[in-house]
Amino acid sequence: MFRKVLIANRGEIARRLILACHELGITAVAIYSDADAEAPWVRLADERYNLPGVSATDTYLNQTAVLDIATACGAEAIHPGYGFLSENATFATACAERGIVFIGPSPEAIELMGSKAKSREIAEQAGVPIVPGVDGARMSAAELQTAVAHIEFPILIKASAGGGGKGMRVVWSADQFADAVQAARGEAQNSFGDDHVLVEKYFTQIHHVEIQVLGDQYGNVLHLFERECSIQRRHQKIIEETPAPVIQDDDLRQRMAAAAVSLAKAVNYSSAGTVEFIVDEKGGFYFLEMNTRLQVEHPITELVTGIDIAVWQIRIANDEPLPFRQEDIQQRGHAIECRVYAEDPANNFLPSIGEIARYERPSGPGIRVDDGIESGTAVSPYYDPMLAKIITWGHNREEAIGKMIRALQQTVVLGVTTNIPYLLAILQEPTFCSGHTSTSYLQEIFPDWRPDVLDEDGWLGAAVFELLRGGGKKVRTSALSNVEGTTAYDPWGETAVWRNVRR
Repeated sequence: MFRKVLIANRGEIARRLILACHELGITAVAIYSDADAEAPWVRLADERYNLPGVSATDTYLNQTAVLDIATACGAEAIHPGYGFLSENATFATACAERGIVFIGPSPEAIELMGSKAKSREIAEQAGVPIVPGVDGARMSAAELQTAVAHIEFPILIKASAGGGGKGMRVVWSADQFADAVQAARGEAQNSFGDDHVLVEKYFTQIHHVEIQVLGDQYGNVLHLFERECSIQRRHQKIIEETPAPVIQDDDLRQRMAAAAVSLAKAVNYSSAGTVEFIVDEKGGFYFLEMNTRLQVEHPITELVTGIDIAVWQIRIANDEPLPFRQEDIQQRGHAIECRVYAEDPANNFLPSIGEIARYERPSGPGIRVDDGIESGTAVSPYYDPMLAKIITWGHNREEAIGKMIRALQQTVVLGVTTNIPYLLAILQEPTFCSGHTSTSYLQEIFPDWRPDVLDEDGWLGAAVFELLRGGGKKVRTSALSNVEGTTAYDPWGETAVWRNVRR
């Protein structure tokens, strides 16, 4: 087994991977930007090294700096987590050139699946259903419009590289086409350095379903069943669950899983990966893309299968074969994940920055929390605003939802605005509870969502926040603080016009 692994990431996924290393007896190395110097996951690591600067480009995306630290500290492998360098074939190649193991698939697999155009071609050759469409490479907007004339509107223009909704436009009529192509190509060029786009049929009522796969370096590829990720805002997932509510037919589940395994085998895939599909209301499914990394939502699959995906990524990179067979893997119960973001859903999901004055995580049977924050953590504007993932498991979907509602109600995040009230509204909405939610669910059900007016408990919470924040008169007291020498507001010492009287 590796003796030392560098975690080339931050936040909750860095903490998750550090814990996986510790479980395997591996020394975990953290790297951190100036903005993350006091982060709890940095302290959790066995060794820690600074990446000077605050921007992602200067720090977590700085390939040379990351590799130099790995070489200097003697790390035998690098785990990139998700985002940042996780799907960067150039970085994976650079690791190999330095004699460092990249914990993930081969550079060739990353490159093949990183191109939506190439992955679409490979999927078709592997017998995986694909969405009707056209590759727009080297075609003018006019030529492309002619080529897709057989596809009924609406249609989707999307960047071949990247993801996250960048370089993506939905076109509802022919007169919008040319402008949409120009806009999508411009955004794709700015975001990914590549203006290559695809044009496909756009389905208005679809479900986003993905299959988790796990492959070793000996040709064994297994699936760990599916996840449904249809609850999305601006093409970003916020709630995921497994089993997928849309899949009521085990035959459909098995056909999708077989397609995912077939695609992974076609590119000699090793490590954890996810094949994403869209599923229509008639039960048809079509290949969307493959993510060649650990997914944000991997915990729900771990809860229903009992397989530690992060640990097995490391074991596979260490040249270990998978010891279990497909028939050994079973789905048990139901799991749901909610992503807690520092953002304001009532204000176009504007990120919220500041210091977390108070953080309390939920606990109890069937509740898991993956986070990278604590009271006092600064939420900066430099990185993704996700703070934590709340994951619940139940014997069935209803139980898992009930536990999630209680877990979110127990979660305390004071000092920044979060999406917790928004998540709670979704979890208690009848359409969601029925399981019939397409990717357009949030736009249809919550187009102009606003939080409820504060009730008595809400105002009490706001008052507590003010006390914790240190508002009003500040005094040095140990009675109101668990940290000796800090300052806090003492309402009993107030001598202004209003005075609270102890009785």
